[in-house]
Amino acid sequence: MAQLVGPLRKELADSLSSCRVLVVGAGGIGCELLKNLVLAGFKNIEVIDLDTIDVSNLNRQFLFQKKHVGKSKAQVAKESVLRFCPSANITAYHDSIMNPDYNVEFFRNFQLVMNALDNRAARNHVNRMCLAADIPLIESGTAGYLGQVTVIKKGQTECYECQPKPTQKTFPGCTIRNTPSEPIHCIVWAKYLFNQLFGEEDADQEVSPDTADPEAAWNLADAAARATASDQDGDIKRVSTKEWARSTGYDPVKLFNKLFKDDIMYLLTMDKLWKKRKAPLPLDWTEIQQIESSQEEACGTGLKDQQVLGVQGYAQLFRHSVETLRSQLIEKGEGAELVWDKDDPPAMDFVTAAANLRMNVFSMNMKSRFDVKSMAGNIIPAIATTNAVIAGLIVLEALKILNSDFDQCRTIFLNKQPNPRKKLLVPCALDHPNPNCYVCASKPEVTVKLNVHKTIVQALQDKILKEKFGMVAPDVQIEDGKGTILISSEEGETEANNNKFLSDFGIRNGSRLQADDFLQDYALLINVIHSEELEKDVEFEVVGDAPDKAPTPSAPEEGKNIANGNKDSAQPSTSSKAAAEDDDVLIVDSDEEPSSSNMEASPESSNRKRKHHDADMDDAASKRKRLDQQPADDDEDIIALD
Repeated sequence: MAQLVGPLRKELADSLSSCRVLVVGAGGIGCELLKNLVLAGFKNIEVIDLDTIDVSNLNRQFLFQKKHVGKSKAQVAKESVLRFCPSANITAYHDSIMNPDYNVEFFRNFQLVMNALDNRAARNHVNRMCLAADIPLIESGTAGYLGQVTVIKKGQTECYECQPKPTQKTFPGCTIRNTPSEPIHCIVWAKYLFNQLFGEEDADQEVSPDTADPEAAWNLADAAARATASDQDGDIKRVSTKEWARSTGYDPVKLFNKLFKDDIMYLLTMDKLWKKRKAPLPLDWTEIQQIESSQEEACGTGLKDQQVLGVQGYAQLFRHSVETLRSQLIEKGEGAELVWDKDDPPAMDFVTAAANLRMNVFSMNMKSRFDVKSMAGNIIPAIATTNAVIAGLIVLEALKILNSDFDQCRTIFLNKQPNPRKKLLVPCALDHPNPNCYVCASKPEVTVKLNVHKTIVQALQDKILKEKFGMVAPDVQIEDGKGTILISSEEGETEANNNKFLSDFGIRNGSRLQADDFLQDYALLINVIHSEELEKDVEFEVVGDAPDKAPTPSAPEEGKNIANGNKDSAQPSTSSKAAAEDDDVLIVDSDEEPSSSNMEASPESSNRKRKHHDADMDDAASKRKRLDQQPADDDEDIIALD
């Protein structure tokens, strides 16, 4: 008869106490997971998290208390967990897992890695490091009442990036600046405005009317006569938004009249935009202040954050938040910048007020502060019990791996409501690696369509290699017979190339680039297709990337996919199908155990590269569609999450 140590066989209990495991992330899932690990008998644990504790974490990250606010999550989590098991050997790192210090050799020190991350880039990076080190990885994610756990093993399962996913939903600049039609457009505009006024200016986040809008066929000669804003009220001057705001001393009334009156009147001169749309209605500060307070009652009941104010209420909130943010800038000194944070009340007040005022201008129903925060922060409210269930499932999968029962490992989905077979937890067999994965295939290769006469080397490095394919420090060599080095990870070696066009180096249709990231032990061959017919605002396309819409599923049961929500989600996709843009996954539950490939996974996750011989898994969040479809009216509240 097998000897038991608690509920485990002695051999397995010994394995737990001797093995070294790495936990990446000490947030909602991470806290529950660390507690579970020490109580299950794991003795050698290392945990890494770059984040510090915020007040908003305390409702679910139970290892933290109010006295810990501002301190390292990893360090405080370690101290709290040691109270459960003082004999455990726990090492905490207050650092980013993407730091070059945590290389392949570092990962090889562990028998198992467990992700409890909140962002796509880090998940992709850990995926690649585990593939390079040939260490099993357990991925997990939660989004509200939904959750998912899966196992990734080089050569045996799909990796995190095996299925290409659409990038997070973005909107054309002219839509944000000229013709918003949904509340999310106004919220994105308000976040851009915050950065333009108080933060780091970004040319891609301009908020003034876009005169280059291809739809706007208008007469420039008429513009000055028709947009009759006065100098006192701000006038429309084609200067930097921040420069203009500083010149007014961040006067909230002048800012208000420029943004919601003068700029709107300027938009109205673009006649063609409004032939098939309802024209915007400018707001005037003086007129708004004359509105009877009795007409300005807040809509909705319950908490203050869930009430919708009137135009006058949001105008006053705008004024108050601008004054507060102006004071913060003054306190920080000359040249200081503020960083937008959904948990910073003045910043959140500003975005709430500005977004709602713009919604009113464009005849949309305004939103409560709670709704704006959820959309602006890309948040799906975190549920502590969901984190607890998922953390428990992670440990169960870990026990299977350490017990050499890898064949018993599963992808497990936690549903919001029981499926037709009365199950909340739905296990699915792990899928095999995608032979065409550009992370874990034996010879990773990808085809990129771009305009070689317009794409500069800096864009190739930042937007394609780093952002799209997830490299950290890429080196690129042109396969031209001469071994021309286009990009070097060594500082200063190729900086002179940054602003040159690819065509300047002889790159043309059919050229091949060899990209390597030595930190990730990952190499990618890039085939270049030159095209002058890319859509507006599209700089490049990855040929064969996931379609925007997935094929219509024919399976009986549907569930909703896990989105990268809040700071507790790590959404792995184990689906072998490309997924829909809204990241829905179809969960099949039949008498036989389904394969995760029977589900349509949403590729919300990442566009990162693959390492040779590694099985990757896409950063897709596996959301599952509920049986009860959401009403169409709710669509305006749905955004693609990271």
